[in-house]
Amino acid sequence: MAEFLNNILFIFQRISWLNAFDILLVTLIFYSLLYWLRGTQAMILLRGVILIVVALVLITSLVNLPAFSWLVQNSLPALLLSVPVIFAPEIRRALERIGRAGTLPFAFNKKTNHSEFQQTVRAIVAAAARLSARQHGALIILQRLDNLDEYIRSGVRMDAAVTPELLLQIFYPNTPLHDGAVILSGPKVVAAACVMPLSSNGILNRSPERQMGLRHRAALGISEESDAIALVVSEETGAIAIAHAGRMIRRIDSERLENMLVAFFRPTASERTPAWLRRFMSSNSAHKDEKQ
Repeated sequence: MAEFLNNILFIFQRISWLNAFDILLVTLIFYSLLYWLRGTQAMILLRGVILIVVALVLITSLVNLPAFSWLVQNSLPALLLSVPVIFAPEIRRALERIGRAGTLPFAFNKKTNHSEFQQTVRAIVAAAARLSARQHGALIILQRLDNLDEYIRSGVRMDAAVTPELLLQIFYPNTPLHDGAVILSGPKVVAAACVMPLSSNGILNRSPERQMGLRHRAALGISEESDAIALVVSEETGAIAIAHAGRMIRRIDSERLENMLVAFFRPTASERTPAWLRRFMSSNSAHKDEKQ
C-alpha cells in the first residue's frame, strides 16, 4: 500500500501546470462531445462503435490470431475515417451552435419593437392556454436563426400577424389546416399545415405517458434538425410541452411558458446568468420533467 501511494505521489510531482491544462482540455472536449450527443441516436451508435473496438482489442491481445490481427489493424483507420460521415448531422449542429454563440435569434433581433415582441409572446401563450383547455392538438414552430424554408414550402403560406384567434382557428379540429405545424417568424405566421421531420429519439418511448404521438415526435424532430423552438399541445391530455435541441420539457403552465419564450428569444433579459449555467439549468429541468 505504501509503495502504491509513493507511486501516486511520484506521478503528481511530475505533473506541471501545462500537463494539467492539457488533461483538462481533453476532458472538456470529451464532455462537450457527450453533452451534444446525449439522448440522440448518435449516442447509441457511438456506444456500439466503442464496444466493437474494445472487443476487437481484447481478442487480439488475449489470443494469438495473426490473420485476424492484421485485418483489425488495417480496418481501424478506415473506421476512424468513417466517423465524420456517420456523425455528420451532429457535427454540423455543433459547428452551427459555436457559430451562433453571442448572436440574437433572427426572428426577434435588436430592431424588433419591444411592445411588438411582448404582444407576440402573449398571443402565443394565450393561444396555447386556450388550446390546452379545449384539448385541441397543436404544433407551433418558432423560427430562430436556422432557415426553415424547406419546411415552409411543404405547407400553406399565410404571412399573417400572430393572434390567438388565428392560431385557434388554424388548429380547430377537422379544418383544412389543423394537421401539420404552424411556423412563426417573429410577429408573423409564415405558413400552416407544414410537414415536420419525425424524431427517432427514444425519449418519448421512455416517457410515462403513452399518449405522445406524431405531434411530439415532429416537435422533437424539428428541434433536432434546427435551433427552432417547438411548442406542442397534446390532443389527448391538453398538456403543453416545449422541444428544443432534441430535449422536451413537458407539463408547462402559461406563466412558465411565457418566461421560457422570453428567455429563448430575449437572452439579454437574463444576461446576468452565464450562458453555460443557463444551459445546465435547462438540461436539469428537462431531466426532471422526463422522470416525473
